[in-house]
Amino acid sequence: MKRLYLFSIRSFAGPFIVTLIISMFILVLQFFWVYVDDLMGKGLSTWLILELLFYVSASLIPLALPLAILLSSLMTFGNLSEYNELTALKASGLSLYRIIRPLFVVVLIIALGTFYFANYVIPVANLKWHSLIYGIQNTKISTVLTPGVYTKDFEGYAIKVMEGKDSVYYGVTIHDHTNRLQIKTVKAKEARIYKSENGKYLFFDLKDGRIFEETNLTNGNYLPNGQLQNPDITNRPHRVSEFTHGTYKLNLSGFTFNRSDDDTFSDKYEMMNVFQINEATDSLEKRFEEIQKSYAVGLKNQHPYFVDLPKNLPDQSGFASTEKPKNIQLEKLSKIEQKSNAMLLVSKLRSSNKAIENQLLYQSVSERDIKMYWIEFHRKFALTYAIIVLFFIGAPLGAIIRKGGFGAPVVIAAFVFMIYFILTSIGDNLARTFVVSPFFGMWIAGIFFTPIAILTTYAAANDSKIFSLESWKKAFKRNKKA
Repeated sequence: MKRLYLFSIRSFAGPFIVTLIISMFILVLQFFWVYVDDLMGKGLSTWLILELLFYVSASLIPLALPLAILLSSLMTFGNLSEYNELTALKASGLSLYRIIRPLFVVVLIIALGTFYFANYVIPVANLKWHSLIYGIQNTKISTVLTPGVYTKDFEGYAIKVMEGKDSVYYGVTIHDHTNRLQIKTVKAKEARIYKSENGKYLFFDLKDGRIFEETNLTNGNYLPNGQLQNPDITNRPHRVSEFTHGTYKLNLSGFTFNRSDDDTFSDKYEMMNVFQINEATDSLEKRFEEIQKSYAVGLKNQHPYFVDLPKNLPDQSGFASTEKPKNIQLEKLSKIEQKSNAMLLVSKLRSSNKAIENQLLYQSVSERDIKMYWIEFHRKFALTYAIIVLFFIGAPLGAIIRKGGFGAPVVIAAFVFMIYFILTSIGDNLARTFVVSPFFGMWIAGIFFTPIAILTTYAAANDSKIFSLESWKKAFKRNKKA
C-alpha cells in the first residue's frame, strides 16, 4: 500500500510542478504587460526588477495554484485511466476513494499551506510590490511634462512643451537657472527625450532651435530713495546661436527613483491578515457608530423642539432659564421681518441639506471600506476551499475521460478554470458594488462547483455511464437513426 501511495504522489508531483511554473510564467507576463509603460525607460537596475518580480510572483501564487491543482489532477488520473492502471487497481478491490486518499492528503496540506501563505506572506508581498511600483511610477518623466504648462520639477530648470506625449514633444522651451550669473534659454521645434543607462541624466535630442544667453548678471544696488543705482542693463553681454541638431543634458539627481515608505500602504486591506482585518473592521464599525450618534445629537440640538431638557424643570416645553417658545404668526410681522425670517430659514435648510449630503457620503465611504475588508477576509478562505473542490473535479474527470498528457486535460482544465475565474470575478464585482454580500461574492465559485465535484466523484467511483464519452456517442447515434 505504501508503494501505491508513493506511486500516486510521484505521478501527481511532476505535472503539478510543471503546471504551476507555466501558470506563474503566464501571470507574470500579464503583469509586465500591464506595467510595461511604467518600467521602460526608467534606468532601473536589474536587482530592482528582480526584487519586484519576486514580490509579484509571491502575490500571484493564489491565482496559479487552483489551475495547477486542477490540471495536474486531471493529467494524473487521466494517465492512470488511459493505461488501465486505474482499472487494475479497482479490480484488486480498491475503490476510487481509497486511490484518491493519498493525493487528497497532499492537496489538503497544499490548501492549508496556501491559507497560511495567503494570510501571512502575501500581505507582505503586496505591501512590497505596491510600494515599489508606486515609487517607479513617480519617476515617470512623461507624467511631469504637461503641454502648455511650465514644470519646475527638475531642480534648476523650467521646461515647457506645447504638444506631444511619451518621449516626443514639439515647441520645447528650456530655461536653465543652474548658473546664477547667467541666463540661458533654449528653444527648439522638436525634442526626443530619453534617460541615461544609469538613470542620472536626462537627454533632450533637439532639432531646429536657438540658444539665448545673458552673462555677468549682478544684483542691482538700490539707493536710500528706492531707485536703482545702475539702471542701464543694456550693456550686459549676451549671445544668440542657432542649431539644426543638438543634445541638451539635465541632471536628475533630485528626480531618481526613491523607495516609497511601506507605512503608506500598511493600512490597506490587501496588506493585512485575517486577524488584522477582523480588528480593523471592528474599529471601523465602532467609529462609524460613534460618528453617527454624535451627528444625530448635533442635528437634534439644532432644533429647540427636539432638545432633551432636564426633568426638574417645571415647564419642559422650553429651554432651561428661558421662556417657553411662542408661536409666531407671520401675518403680524412686517414685510422686512418676514423676508428676513424666510432668508434665515432657507439658509438653515441649505446648511442642513449640505450636512446631510456630507454625512451620507461619509456613510457610503465607510460602508465601502468595511465591505472591502470583509471581501479580502473571505477571499483567503474561499481560495483554500477552491483548491480542494477543483481537485475533486479534476481527479474524477481524469478518470472518466481516460486521456492523459497535455491534450484533452489541458482543454478541459482551461474550460473549467475559465468558469471558475469568471465566477470569481463576477462575485468580486458584485460584492464591491454592494449587490451581494462579501461572503456570497467570494464563495460563489465554491458554491457553484461543490455539487459538480460531488456528482463527478460519485460517477467516477461507481463507473457511471452517464459521464462516459462512449455512452454519449451511442446516444447521439441512436437519436440520429431515429
